[in-house]
Amino acid sequence: MAVNEMFGKRLSVEDLVVASLKSEEKVSGYHADDVTPSIMGRFVLIQSYEPLQLIELKFPTKKELYFVLVSPKFEAPTKKMHTTHPGEIGMAHHVWNCSQVGALVATVLKGDMVGLGKAWSSNKIVEPRRGPLIPGMRLLRRLPFRLGPLAIPLVALASTPLSSLMMSPPDMPLPKHMIHAFLSHDNLKVSTKVLQLDRLGARRILD
Repeated sequence: MAVNEMFGKRLSVEDLVVASLKSEEKVSGYHADDVTPSIMGRFVLIQSYEPLQLIELKFPTKKELYFVLVSPKFEAPTKKMHTTHPGEIGMAHHVWNCSQVGALVATVLKGDMVGLGKAWSSNKIVEPRRGPLIPGMRLLRRLPFRLGPLAIPLVALASTPLSSLMMSPPDMPLPKHMIHAFLSHDNLKVSTKVLQLDRLGARRILD
């Protein structure tokens, strides 16, 4: 991104995504789920890889979306996590996950934060296998639902395990409960942030 800015923005956003994909391929595989939203911001549906087709999902401008991010000091390499994926997927779980993807798209476009959180946290294929590898994750998954309908856990199980809880506005006392979930397992250190949905993506910020 910075190099592209220095040379007059010769590459389009799509070109930057492709370049980033090539870099990530060397590290953990050809996956666009991280680099695409990092560059484009907002929500993006990856329709296909060959050819690469990206669909922007517009969250309603009249609504704001905040996340409480709690990151434990714990490493789970993406390549290692990928080895937990099942070789075969039963039809029932396949249909379930496809339904949740459809619900995810619909709730993003509607700005339905409760529905979005439920769809996002209903993975029956990947998360059940990866979750047990992360200390404190089971306890963490139970906590948010006790704190209200907007405290929905959105767990990203990648190279840096990241548990995020959707909330609006960002004034619910969640971080200390999340921190305790990790502290209760091997006294893991954690960092917390409250962030707003980025609708613009990577960009040059002038002083």
